[in-house]
Amino acid sequence: MLGVVLGLLAGFTYGAADFIGGLASRRSSAVAVVVISQVAGLVALLLLVGLLPKSAPTVADIGWGSAAGLAGAAGITFLYRGLAIGRMSLVSPVTAVIAAMIPFVWGLVLGERPSLLAIGGVALALIAVVLVSVSEHPGNPVSNAAPGLVGTSSAARARTSKSALNLPPGLVEAMISGLGVGAFYVLLAHTGPDAGLWPLAGSRSASIAVLLVFAAAGRRTLVPAQGAYPAILLSGVIDMLANAFYLLATRHGLLALVAVLASLYPASTVLLARIILNERLTLVQLGGVACALAAVAGIAAGQNSR
Repeated sequence: MLGVVLGLLAGFTYGAADFIGGLASRRSSAVAVVVISQVAGLVALLLLVGLLPKSAPTVADIGWGSAAGLAGAAGITFLYRGLAIGRMSLVSPVTAVIAAMIPFVWGLVLGERPSLLAIGGVALALIAVVLVSVSEHPGNPVSNAAPGLVGTSSAARARTSKSALNLPPGLVEAMISGLGVGAFYVLLAHTGPDAGLWPLAGSRSASIAVLLVFAAAGRRTLVPAQGAYPAILLSGVIDMLANAFYLLATRHGLLALVAVLASLYPASTVLLARIILNERLTLVQLGGVACALAAVAGIAAGQNSR
């Protein structure tokens, strides 16, 4: 049960970090927001691990963490590229569903056998992710998880173009992003319980290095708009907290289940948009939230029945 609770906390805090980071990205470069928030998260982590019980990470633990960071950086880069040229109502659910399915399948490969009730909860969770990401205006962000990340007018014009495979703009990027985020979930779960939270330091250091190279190659500014720092720093700290919840969840629950719970973050994002910004939820989105609640109940009950 602890794994379910931690996985659910990971999903909620991932969504909160996206919500706050999305607000900051309305006024600043998305690259600047991501890089600065990740640095803030790393600093917060280094302060936190000094207060936690002593841990003994191995070279392999740091290696798995670093590999997870590289995969996560690729996931973020392709996600933002997809949001820049495609519709969020397409890009966001495709990314989240693929990211959830990879660790679910990998957990089954490793021998995890969730109960039928838990598997039913997983199916509801995947439906929930799709429904809460649907917008009344498909060309616009469904919530503040992505405004400011969807690019400039030139990116908007790119939406009307077709890809080389004649697929909707942003779909390929969404699939690659989902693979990257899913790989992040799997690789991070390979770290040992004695490593504490140190694998996250390797993960965040690797992702920051990759994103800095990306920013330099694209000559992108890393200076945010005036007054944006508080939101950026807060989103980075919350995102690191989400990573910590997820890492701990993998040590107390089945990877096939906790990763799916962590992937419910779009639900918390739209709920925060409703509560804080008074954005109206559509009937479809409300149905998605209901599916998310039912999914959590099913996964929790299914794990307890083992």
